[in-house]
Amino acid sequence: MNFSLDVSCPKCQSEFIVKSGIVNNKQRYKCKDCTYNFTVQKIGKRIDEYYIIKAIQLYLEGLSAREIERLLGISHASVLNYIHKLGIQKINIGTHRNTYKVFNHEELSEFLAHKNNLKGFGAIITEVGDKYMMIRWERFKS
Repeated sequence: MNFSLDVSCPKCQSEFIVKSGIVNNKQRYKCKDCTYNFTVQKIGKRIDEYYIIKAIQLYLEGLSAREIERLLGISHASVLNYIHKLGIQKINIGTHRNTYKVFNHEELSEFLAHKNNLKGFGAIITEVGDKYMMIRWERFKS
């Protein structure tokens, strides 16, 4: 018997583990201390915390989960899962309309050099990887 596997028991954290067959094409293990049978869980792809925070920020600024997916490369389902897990609710901004644009550094500098580009708008500029995203909003005219 080989007790030097790189697996520990999920029940008692013991490292005295032996192989115990295959179930559904997955290796099954048995703990020699507590006799618990288990398979090693799949480790999913982890998303960097920076992108999770950025996704939540963009969601709160009015972007949809699918727009965030296109911008950050995180699936819209993952974005919605984080939002539901944290209990975040979008604020109704019925009298405003958001638009966004992604710039590189040079384009952003050129855009901001023209004062008329922001006249009558509110704006937030945030970093997205090596680019910058500007979210602007304007009040609907009644």
